[in-house]
Amino acid sequence: MMNWYVYIIRCGDGTLYTGISTDVERRLVEHQEGGPKASRCLRGRGPLQLMLKLHACDRALERRIKRLPRAQKDALIQHPETMHKIVGL
Repeated sequence: MMNWYVYIIRCGDGTLYTGISTDVERRLVEHQEGGPKASRCLRGRGPLQLMLKLHACDRALERRIKRLPRAQKDALIQHPETMHKIVGL
């Protein structure tokens, strides 16, 4: 069974990007390099900063976090221990 991690990246323009990967550090490098494996919406938006990395039991957590309003994503970054309350698990 693979270990999935949901991550949130803050872009240079202040926007937040949520993604999922089995290797967050590798994925962040791919995004930063802006190559073919990088997310198109992150290209040219650097510098990128990893703000949060959470273990995910399944890939559904990424969808739940992506749907959160910006204020709740900011709260999750500040207080990841409240994930169950914020995400509604």
